[in-house]
Amino acid sequence: MRVLLIGSNGYLGRFVADRLLADPAVQLTALGRGDDADVRFDLATGSPGALTRFLDAVHPGVVVNCAGATRGGARELTRHNTVAVATVCEALRRSGCGARLVQIGCSSEYGPSQPGSSTAEDAVPRPGGPYGVSKLAATELVLGSGLDAVVLRVFSPVGPGTPAGSPLGRLAEAMRRAMQTGDGELRLGGLGAQRDFVDVRDVARAVHAASLSAAQGVINIGSGRAVRLRDAAAVLARVAGYGGALTELDGPPGAHGVHASSSTLHATHLRTTIGHPRAESDHHAPPVAFPYPDGCGSWQQADVRTARDRLGWRPRINLEESLADIWMEAACRI
Repeated sequence: MRVLLIGSNGYLGRFVADRLLADPAVQLTALGRGDDADVRFDLATGSPGALTRFLDAVHPGVVVNCAGATRGGARELTRHNTVAVATVCEALRRSGCGARLVQIGCSSEYGPSQPGSSTAEDAVPRPGGPYGVSKLAATELVLGSGLDAVVLRVFSPVGPGTPAGSPLGRLAEAMRRAMQTGDGELRLGGLGAQRDFVDVRDVARAVHAASLSAAQGVINIGSGRAVRLRDAAAVLARVAGYGGALTELDGPPGAHGVHASSSTLHATHLRTTIGHPRAESDHHAPPVAFPYPDGCGSWQQADVRTARDRLGWRPRINLEESLADIWMEAACRI
């Protein structure tokens, strides 16, 4: 089976490429903007006609689209997340290859959820920001294309390679700096959000399964369990061996928020393995905030029964292992 992977140098795309290359039955061709792609092509500016000619030449059985942008203004997000998918769909319609399309969507398409609820695929999407809107528009294009296509709505991916600008990436970096400088306290804000974290390697397994299946429509990919960011911070402290206190500020830090009342997270007074936090310090690093700019409010949890039933997929890697891998990458910078 020949697979054309678009966006192979991105966070998800790299792991999808590794998973597909591990299947001896797959012949993989990577298309993207980077020099490491087999074929250089920019979906945001390239024409459907040019992509059609390439599809007719390569004749893939499956096209996996991991390309897209997570940051930027509305116009940039629309160009990379919506217009780009329109180009893929139109090229596949024109091409004679008859390839199946596996599109990577995201949980931001749903928007905020009711705390305590699990979001199923039939939930009415109400994205809370331009990123979610651009991804939802892409999903609607795929579903209305008439193609053999499936959209995997990935919840909050974590694990090795987690971007430094993401909440967990920033948390690991703040902890690394604290251990390097000997700070015995980390003051953190914005840890109340709860998200459904799923390891990026499990996401890659889901993409592989979707490529081989006949499933169509939308399928959620998550762990099925919401975790509060403050609990993830406590686990990260444990796997890192950080012996200081993680102090959570009641509200987001601001000009007058540094001295807000706070509570110290449980399970944070641990023996350190790298550096020696000061028992008392006259200097405190400024508070670090970890907002989730995904427009999903305080809660998201996936209903993953469809992935189980239609793809035979279940998550295998627990959050502690994912966080340990995030920490190993951060620790290499100490």
